[in-house]
Amino acid sequence: MNERRIIALLGRRDEPTDAVEEYCRYLSGALSAHGIEMELGRVSWAERGWPAALRELRQKTGAWRGQWVLVQYTALAWSARGFPLRFLRVMRALRDSGARVAVVYHDVEPYAGGRVVDKIRHRVQIHTMRRALLASEVAVYTIPPEKVSWGPPRRKSDVFIPVGANLPVAAESASEKNDPGGGIPTAAVFGITGGEAGVEETSRIIEAVRFAVKRLGKLRLVVLGRNSESAETKLRQALCDVSVEIRVLGVVAAEEVARVLSASDVLIFVRGAISSRRGSAIAGIACGLPVIACASSEAAPPITDAGVVLIAREDKTQLGEALVRVLADRGYRDALAERSRVAYRQFFAWPAIAARYAEFLG
Repeated sequence: MNERRIIALLGRRDEPTDAVEEYCRYLSGALSAHGIEMELGRVSWAERGWPAALRELRQKTGAWRGQWVLVQYTALAWSARGFPLRFLRVMRALRDSGARVAVVYHDVEPYAGGRVVDKIRHRVQIHTMRRALLASEVAVYTIPPEKVSWGPPRRKSDVFIPVGANLPVAAESASEKNDPGGGIPTAAVFGITGGEAGVEETSRIIEAVRFAVKRLGKLRLVVLGRNSESAETKLRQALCDVSVEIRVLGVVAAEEVARVLSASDVLIFVRGAISSRRGSAIAGIACGLPVIACASSEAAPPITDAGVVLIAREDKTQLGEALVRVLADRGYRDALAERSRVAYRQFFAWPAIAARYAEFLG
């Protein structure tokens, strides 16, 4: 099979883990089955400054004429403070080179906030995304386009492709449960937001766990991923008087994430509302778990086809009630888990995602 070569272009590397780079690496592996070789490149503006990074990019684009370049967009990948106007220079350089450009909107929504600077940032991000759309041949949305708040113009070439889980989980083995948990119901939390949002999320976890323990008798809580260690002290202090076993793992390898989630009974997703662009929620689906998460306008198929229990963010009791029902009712839990396994194979597994990309790359 003759392989076609395409480029995935990234901005600043995220720390301690770069979910967009991982996304590209998993996608690259899945695209090889379609005879497509994807090479990863970066615009090193954070290390070298914008003038030098753009000069280097223009030198590289001389070899990209006629090739597809998938530009990965998040606001912070192209600006330290979320004002990504220079991203448009990248799009212009690609367009001028004769490359075929697709922009992948990982951040498809602008950042919120009530301060003056937040409102300016919001407008700048919408302006950037609109202009980038005009400079591209294809836009890849990670939520259904009709759910995008800034109302991008609809083009026949644009596609909706949900993100996958950055985990080594095969679609055919997503139902495997490596460890039954020793009979203790196990709830997992994969990732907590930093700052004040993380404090609120931690409080929601504490309230839900306390509620569940009173009704179930005992519970195991496993917290891993970003900012999990910063929440450990508050979790242990607030839950020291109830029968809960707490394990805080921090940032661990993808293989360990998959093992821990597969050994759990449910994923509590607290990082905002669930949608098809939330990789940490899709990780639970990939591991065949029920997922309890807040509803929003982005909660639409295919994410709602999985075993997702939607709760209202403003109702502080629903998370605990949903946790009790999932853990106490084996039949209900198994039905939700099966929905997650089916949805993963159909929509969120990397072979399914790569097939959607191959449709327009071909």
